[in-house]
Amino acid sequence: MNTPLSVPAPNMGFSSDNIAGASPEIVEALLRASAGQAQPYGADDSTLNVQRRLADLFEHEVDVLLVPTGTAANSLSLAALTPPWGAVLCHVQSHIANDECGAPEFYTHGARLMLLGGADAKVDPLELAEQARRKVGDVHSVQPSCVSITQATETGSVYSLDEIQAIGNVCRDAGLPLHMDGARFANALVSLDCTPADMTWKAGVEILSFGATKNGVLGAEAIVMFNPERARDLAFRRKRGGHLLSKMRLLSAQMEAYLDDGLWLRNARQANAMAARLAAGMQGLPGVTLQGKADANILFCQLPAAAIDGLLADGFRFYHDRWGPGIVRLVTSFATTEQDVDHFLSALRARVS
Repeated sequence: MNTPLSVPAPNMGFSSDNIAGASPEIVEALLRASAGQAQPYGADDSTLNVQRRLADLFEHEVDVLLVPTGTAANSLSLAALTPPWGAVLCHVQSHIANDECGAPEFYTHGARLMLLGGADAKVDPLELAEQARRKVGDVHSVQPSCVSITQATETGSVYSLDEIQAIGNVCRDAGLPLHMDGARFANALVSLDCTPADMTWKAGVEILSFGATKNGVLGAEAIVMFNPERARDLAFRRKRGGHLLSKMRLLSAQMEAYLDDGLWLRNARQANAMAARLAAGMQGLPGVTLQGKADANILFCQLPAAAIDGLLADGFRFYHDRWGPGIVRLVTSFATTEQDVDHFLSALRARVS
């Protein structure tokens, strides 16, 4: 008697793209890198190859420092751009302002985050231009020292190339370096269908936190510097901050596999497509209101309280009510499938019918 093939149960989690594991290609690369010996502290061939690969990808000479977390990438980058008496100009909804537990202030030895407004969690260039000149030279005040933008944003929106260029122009006029928190860099890139160069140094970005962990990597991020003057300082900051791994090849192997054969882009397209499928399936449902744009892999919506309670009782997992009563955040990942999305939509329809 033949045993019927079982259909995998759908994933129930939409709380974060961090709940997904690693792509099989990443795990296989780690196993290969674990064999034999290699020079420590980033002197191995894989780490040098990652720098060459990223230089080709960005069409620009770059210096690259690998770190295990996005918090380290962001905080070390900002520390290289900001003195202790400086201010980092960023959006009030940015990740560095809300989800880094004060790490940017810690690594900069006390620099302040100057919070700015703007629709869709994107910095308003006009407000930025005003704040970039505010109290410059006043010894009683922190000094505007750099600007940080998040691409894609914490609400799932994506800065257009024109919007990044407008911010880059303000930074150039004010003499402020521009940092990009690219934890979801790939999701933004495939959404815009542009080149990595267009979205970074061509628009004025000086340092990029190139994220990979949220998009299928076990744990590796890259600080990509387009200005070589920052590299030496950042190398010492990484070591002093405890993020220079002795077995760096295990981070580099992940990044190599991430970039091989377009894995990073395929993963991002899958995550974005599943968020779009969610949004399309929620359109017109009674009591369901989509919030803002879902340019990448994050979707905000407002649901009836009974529907939220019912979905949680069904076993689905997502963040809710942190941004207001009834506001739900749904995040898809490279591992989210059509079956996962359709299972959620079916349960939601049952709860709001």
